[in-house]
Amino acid sequence: MIIRCLQKILPADSVLHETEDLRPYECDGLSAYQQVPMVVVLPETIKQIEDILAFCSNQKIPVVARGAGTGLAGGALPLENGVLMSLARFNRILDIDTENRTARVQPGVRNLAISEAASAYDLYYAPDPSSQIACSIGGNVAENAGGVHCLKYGLTVHNIIKLEVITMQGEHLTIGGDAFDSPGYDLLALMTGSEGLLGVITEITVKLLPTPKAANVILASFDSVATAGQAVSNIIADGIIPAGLELMDNAGIRAADDFVQAGYPRDAAAILLCEIDGSAAEVNDQLSQAQSVLKQSGATEIRVARDEQERARFWAGRKAAFPAVGRLSPDYYCMDGTIPRYQLADVLTHISELSDEYGLPIVNVFHAGDGNLHPLILYDANIEGELERTEELGGKILEYCVEVGGTITGEHGVGMEKINQMCVQFNSEELLQFHAIKNAFDPDGLLNPGKAIPTLHRCAEFGAMHVHKGRLPHPELERF
Repeated sequence: MIIRCLQKILPADSVLHETEDLRPYECDGLSAYQQVPMVVVLPETIKQIEDILAFCSNQKIPVVARGAGTGLAGGALPLENGVLMSLARFNRILDIDTENRTARVQPGVRNLAISEAASAYDLYYAPDPSSQIACSIGGNVAENAGGVHCLKYGLTVHNIIKLEVITMQGEHLTIGGDAFDSPGYDLLALMTGSEGLLGVITEITVKLLPTPKAANVILASFDSVATAGQAVSNIIADGIIPAGLELMDNAGIRAADDFVQAGYPRDAAAILLCEIDGSAAEVNDQLSQAQSVLKQSGATEIRVARDEQERARFWAGRKAAFPAVGRLSPDYYCMDGTIPRYQLADVLTHISELSDEYGLPIVNVFHAGDGNLHPLILYDANIEGELERTEELGGKILEYCVEVGGTITGEHGVGMEKINQMCVQFNSEELLQFHAIKNAFDPDGLLNPGKAIPTLHRCAEFGAMHVHKGRLPHPELERF
C-alpha cells in the first residue's frame, strides 16, 4: 500500500523498492552500519517533497533525508520501516549574485560544483571537506562540515546566510535572510548541524569569497608527532592565521605518497602543511614568518612549494589521505573529535598509548589548526570481535577529547556512531533541551529518528549518566 501511494506522488522510476535497487542506499560512508530501507524516493520538485512528507506524517512513517551519502557517522542510515528520501535530483545552482557575493543552490549540488560555477566571476565557496568532489551542500549543512581551509574561513555555519526548509508537517520555513544578519533567534545556527532531525532543506544561500590573489604552502617535517602538534600552537600564538594547517603522521604520509605521489618526505614522523593566502605581499611576509616559527619549533626540513603545480600536489596528498589509508587495511574507522589546540601534543600521545593498548594501528590525519582530529583506526571486520574493539577504542578517544575540554565531533556529526558519547558530552538537562527542540519541530519524531540525541534509556545502559562528572538522569527525560 505504501509503495502504491508513493507511486501516485512520484513517477514509477522515482520510487525504488526492489532489493537490488535499495542496496546502494543501505549505508553512508560509515559502512560498518548497514540497513536496507523499506523504500527510497527521489523527488525532483518542492511539491513532491510536500506530498511525500504529508503522506508519511499522516501514516506515521519515519523519513530519513539523504544527500550524497558521503557522511561518516551513520547519519543517513536508513530505517527498515521508513522512507529514505534522496535529494540527489535537487542539483541545480539557481543563481549567482556577484554583487552580493552569494549563490542560491539546491541541496543536492556538490560542494566543489559551487566553486567551479563561481570561478568565472573570480569567486569561490570556502568550506572544502576532503569529499568535496562528491559531497552535497545539503549534507554539509546537515553536519556543519568544515575542511582544510576552515581555520581561516570557518565551517559551513559561517558561510551560509539563508535556508529554505520544509518541516515534517509541511510548514515552509525561511531561516536567515539575504542580509548578513537577520532578526530574532539564531535559527540558522540551530538548523546547521541538526543532522536532518528538524526539517528537509530545499534551498541554501551560501556566501562566496573573492579568490585570493596569491597562495602558497609550506611543508614542514618533524621527527615526532608531538613536536608537530606543538608547532601548530606556536604558529597560532605568533599571530599567523593560515588558510589551512594540516598534520599527518608517518603512516598517513606514506599512504598518501604511495597513492598520489605527492612528494612527501617518507621518513618524517609527521608533516605539517601550512598554507598562506591573501595579497602577494601578505603571503610573502607570512610565509617568512611561518618558516621562522616552524624552524624554532623543531622542524627538521622546511619546503615552500616552488610553483602552483607543487602546491596542488602537496594538497592532493592530504585530500586523498582517507582513500589512501583504505589501501592499508581491510577496514578503517574514522574518528572526528575536536580539542583545544594547546592539547594537541598530549592527545596525540594518548592516542598512541590507546593504539598500543588495543593492538590496533591508528593513522593520524587531521585539521590541526582548529584542533579537529581524524584518527583512522585500522581493523579487519572479518575477525570476530574486532569491530567491537575498534568502536570501544574510538569511543575512548572521543571521551578523552571531552576530558581535555573538547567535543566528540568537529564536522562529521553524531549520527549513530557517537550517540553513546553524547551521554558523556552533555548532562541530562542539556539532553532534555535537545529533545524539546526536536519536539518543537517534529512532535511525532518522524524525521531521522534514533540519531544524534540519545534517549535516557540508552544513556543509562551506557552508564555515562552515572559515572561521568556525577551526571544523573532528569525525570523529564523519562518521556524520551
